[in-house]
Amino acid sequence: MDLARPDLRPDPSLSHGEMETLQRDIAAAATFDDDGALDPAAVAVDEAASLADGLPPARDGAQERLGTAEDGESVASPDAPTVVGVDQAFLTDRGEDRPDAAVSAAVALRGGSVVEYASATTPLSIPYIPGLLAFREGEPILAALDALDAEPDLLLCDGSGRIHFREAGLATHVGVLRDVPSVGVAKSLLCGEPDESTDERPEGWRTPIRADDGVTTAEAGTVIGHAFQSRQYPNSRRVNPLYVSPGHRMSAETAVDLVAALCAGYKLPEPTRLADAYADTVKRDAN
Repeated sequence: MDLARPDLRPDPSLSHGEMETLQRDIAAAATFDDDGALDPAAVAVDEAASLADGLPPARDGAQERLGTAEDGESVASPDAPTVVGVDQAFLTDRGEDRPDAAVSAAVALRGGSVVEYASATTPLSIPYIPGLLAFREGEPILAALDALDAEPDLLLCDGSGRIHFREAGLATHVGVLRDVPSVGVAKSLLCGEPDESTDERPEGWRTPIRADDGVTTAEAGTVIGHAFQSRQYPNSRRVNPLYVSPGHRMSAETAVDLVAALCAGYKLPEPTRLADAYADTVKRDAN
């Protein structure tokens, strides 16, 4: 797919300062309002897939408009929104002739069922630098999305969106490049300040994350995302919350509502949970 803003591609050959300048341009191009954002009810996942016997098969919803698969399970309408989760695994210590590589996985869901898997294995040219993740992992993710036939109506990334020093995390960078509504789902807080303590919160709890001095492109106090407790143990509240933020064409409130609708009993929303498992599968096959 042609990129909406090819001039904003994450070029890893740029200097540190040039990367930060490009991120400010990304933030300026991003929309943190509900421009084409989906209704959470339209993408809600009622039951998570079991991974006990491996990944669930991809079911092609184009076979029948509202039919059933051969095993009797329902097949989603091709008109239902397509939600794509992306995640990565890494191949390291491969020797001088085989540099470290990213295994990028994209999993497309429609009506709560997987309709397509796609992956790409691409070399990594720079190390991880906090705040500059897109320059290491952005191109590999774009390669996986290019390998996907399905066009996402919503993109979920394992990483930050607006919760970022320059409001331009991985989900924002990829969302702007593809001009698709996107959400960042991170496991740790890069910057910003939660309204309340996030310790030992019950399942379903959320609190806003506001811009602090670490966010250089937003007014202090701006809501840039939410801490969201997607899962918890009733007798031992030791599961940490997710940090959910809009990537592009999405408000902070809608972003967390979408993630809540896509979590089905696990900590991670179903699209990125399956993308994580698929990335590990592709990695094992590559070794």
